[in-house]
Amino acid sequence: MKIVIPAETKNKDIPVCPSFGRTPYFALYDTENGKYEFLDNTATASQGGAGIKAAQLLVDNEAKVLITYRCGENAADVLNAAKIKILKAQDGTVQENIAKYNEGKLAGLTEIHPGFHNHGGNQS
Repeated sequence: MKIVIPAETKNKDIPVCPSFGRTPYFALYDTENGKYEFLDNTATASQGGAGIKAAQLLVDNEAKVLITYRCGENAADVLNAAKIKILKAQDGTVQENIAKYNEGKLAGLTEIHPGFHNHGGNQS
């Protein structure tokens, strides 16, 4: 199973990126082999719809769980349609959030925001 977490750099020992759609990378953790891979988030350069594009990237890479601080409703619709579980990140590193997931300590993300559609800049 693949778990993804927004990340500022290609490093599992950094804090989770607060942005979803405009995060530079996604840390993709494979529970079957315990290895990390980092996906370049091409949606960061989008004028709008970054969250939807980022969500599609996760679908294309067969993610099953997303751990994030926040998510827009259009991105959440894409993720929910693909049956990707959305969990709320906790303070700590990417690796620490994977450990919390494995311990069952992460709750579902309930604060889905309406998004910042067509406004450019730092969006989710």
